[in-house]
Amino acid sequence: MTFISNIAKWEGDPKVLRSGPSSLGGSDRMARALGWLSIGLGMTELLATQRVTRALGMEGRESLLRFYGAREIASGILTLSTEQQLGLWSRVAGDGIDIATLLTAMRRDNPKRDNVGLALATVLGVTLLDLIGAEAVKARHRRDIGQRRSYGDRSGFPGGVKAARGAARGFGDSASSGSTRIGKPGTSASTNDGMIPSRRS
Repeated sequence: MTFISNIAKWEGDPKVLRSGPSSLGGSDRMARALGWLSIGLGMTELLATQRVTRALGMEGRESLLRFYGAREIASGILTLSTEQQLGLWSRVAGDGIDIATLLTAMRRDNPKRDNVGLALATVLGVTLLDLIGAEAVKARHRRDIGQRRSYGDRSGFPGGVKAARGAARGFGDSASSGSTRIGKPGTSASTNDGMIPSRRS
C-alpha cells in the first residue's frame, strides 16, 4: 500500500514509510475504497473490452473504452496516493465523461438499451459517492484562511537541545585549538607552510 502511496510523489518529496490505522479517518477509508474500485473497473475495461462493448451495444468503440480504462486506473492510483482529493475530483470528471458516452448509446435502435440504462444508473450512483468522498476529504484536510500550523512541540534539534549545545561546544574547541588551511575548497593548497595560526580572543 505504501508503494502506491508514493507513486504520485515528486522526487524530493517525503516518502510514506508506514501508515497506522489511527491516521485514517472515515473519508480516507472511503477514498481508498473508491480508488480500488476505480482500478478494478479500469482493469475490466482493459481486459474485457469486447465483452463490455457487446453488452452495451457499443461495438466499434473498443479503443475508446480502453482509453477510459487507462484513465480509471490512473485516477485510482492517484486516489490511493497522498493526493486523494485530486484523485477523487479526477474521478468525478471521468464520471461525467462516462455518463455523456453512455447517453449516446441510449438510442432507440440499440437492442442493448436496457443494459445501457442499468450502466447509466450505476455510474450516476458512483458519481454521487465520488462527490461525497471528494467533499469529505476536502473538509477533513481543510485549513481556514489565516490558520497557521503549530510547531510548538518541535525543537528543531533531532538529538535534543543538550546534544546540540555539546556539538557546538566541541566544534568551537576544535576550531580554536587548531590551525586553518587556506586554499580552494577540497584542496591542500596553502600559503607559506600551508598553515596560518588561528586568532585567539
